[in-house]
Amino acid sequence: MHDRMYGAESRGQTDWKVIYGLLPYLWEFRLRVIVAMSFLIIAKLANVAVPVLLKHIVDALDKSRQPEVTTLIAIPLALLLAYGLLRFSSVLFGELRDAVFGLVAERSLTRIGLVVFRHLHKLDLEYHLSRRTGGLSRDIERGTSGVSFLLRSLVFSVIPILVEVALVIGIFIWQFDAGFAWITLGGIVAYVAFSVSVTNWRTEFVRTANLKDSQANTKAVDSLLNFETVKYFTNEEFEARRYGDSLTEREQAKIKNTLSLASLNAGQSLIIAVTLTLMMIRAAQQVADGTMTLGDLAMVNALMIQVFIPLNVLGFVYREIKRALADVEAMFDILKVEPSIRDADDAVTLPADADGICFDNVSFSYQPDRPILKNLSFTVPPGHKVAIVGASGAGKSTISRLLFRFYDVQAGAVMVGGKDVRALTQDSLRRAIGVVPQDTVLFNDTIQANIQYGNPDASESEVREATRLAFLDPFIEKLPKGYDTKVGERGLKVSGGEKQRIAIARTLLKRPRILLFDEATSSLDSHAEQAIAQALNQVARNHTTLVIAHRLSTVVDADEIIVLDSGSIVERGSHAELLKRDGAYARMWRIQHEKSEN
Repeated sequence: MHDRMYGAESRGQTDWKVIYGLLPYLWEFRLRVIVAMSFLIIAKLANVAVPVLLKHIVDALDKSRQPEVTTLIAIPLALLLAYGLLRFSSVLFGELRDAVFGLVAERSLTRIGLVVFRHLHKLDLEYHLSRRTGGLSRDIERGTSGVSFLLRSLVFSVIPILVEVALVIGIFIWQFDAGFAWITLGGIVAYVAFSVSVTNWRTEFVRTANLKDSQANTKAVDSLLNFETVKYFTNEEFEARRYGDSLTEREQAKIKNTLSLASLNAGQSLIIAVTLTLMMIRAAQQVADGTMTLGDLAMVNALMIQVFIPLNVLGFVYREIKRALADVEAMFDILKVEPSIRDADDAVTLPADADGICFDNVSFSYQPDRPILKNLSFTVPPGHKVAIVGASGAGKSTISRLLFRFYDVQAGAVMVGGKDVRALTQDSLRRAIGVVPQDTVLFNDTIQANIQYGNPDASESEVREATRLAFLDPFIEKLPKGYDTKVGERGLKVSGGEKQRIAIARTLLKRPRILLFDEATSSLDSHAEQAIAQALNQVARNHTTLVIAHRLSTVVDADEIIVLDSGSIVERGSHAELLKRDGAYARMWRIQHEKSEN
């Protein structure tokens, strides 16, 4: 549904389609919505009944109409008690409406947030590489806040106003004549039209004032953060002038904003005053003619005030609804994005015992004019270890992305267990492959939680076994809190070698049949590299292993080493065979060996 929500339509059409897009989330709680709307109508009926009862109280106290003493005492007392009951009922049912609909609003927000979150995880790697995380999180945050405001403003502001206006106009037509209804309707239409037009006009002033305020604040913070640089160049006065200019611009924008708000308030007050005056003149004339009572006059005045009081917030509500609609639209735009990597309609699950990797004449490019892999073919037989080496930009990491099906090849095929990865479900393919990346990112949680992320259902003994195989237990035993030690944001509280060991343990806990080490030691020092290499060799036993490496010392025991250059294989063989050939691999080996000695 979201895919067809937007097109080349007008702003108004888009706003309605955004509101329409919220309906499925409310439909799930339609019974609660109906109950909330019922409470709303009851609350408004009680609210409108208060001025009607006030009329009868005034008439009952009018001695010219009720000369009997007993009536003067008994009837007004009953009416006054009913008056208090109606007042309380109006508040009570309003609170019940809020309570019932509050759950609907919060659960709808939960559903929408979860839908967006799941959708983001379905999108392909290309989307996440090109997106701005900060901007995306702001879109989601503003979107969910916008949904909350839309639901609450519609149910708590707009719909109650419409219901109350309809009831008041109905009372005027039923109790008096159509003239009262026309004056009321004309005043409300004028009020709404004026509020909307002036709000649209002053929105630019509000936006400018906010922008200038942000600019002034940015300049102040930037200058203070660069305090030493300001001092080095004795530019205190220059900075003061720049900040002063920003403050002046902000001041002018704020003044325009204040004046425009005053114009809005004054115009609204004028429309209310004119409407009330016309109503009271008409009512006073009919009281004088004897066709209306003093109670009727009091009821007309109370009803009009009751209608216009909630309208006072209309300008603010309208402006905020427009903003919320824009924010929700931006969030719904995320749902419009379709993943480029999708399971085929007839995709099958990779069997649990499937094994082996094959790249069959694969060609791939991120951009049409820049090929990355060219007719690449190699095989990793079950239980074997194959290494791919080469200079930066040779296409090594692209191989891991194609194997994991973050991208699809333009020609040839990538196969796992003898099946084209495009014919497999992504979930089953990725469950079969364990990855230790070059840059391991840990969650800001405990070591235990980060390891167990490989298999959230793993037992404590399984976690301990994975830790042992990754040679991580000596490090954890030295920590005061052991497995409960927090690793910090992105794992910054542990060293590079320790992060890689955690990554290895996490991958082992996943229990994959195929292992992929994507330059897992390239960012480590020589001591950490040796320790991690030992752990990787231990882990790789009895697994089908593909190693993408920059440092050749970590792959000397591979069954086959493939040398990649500009997306093509230039050499292949064992470590000893490649050294004997004295080609590209031998040159790389000598260069790295000399660097390590120096």
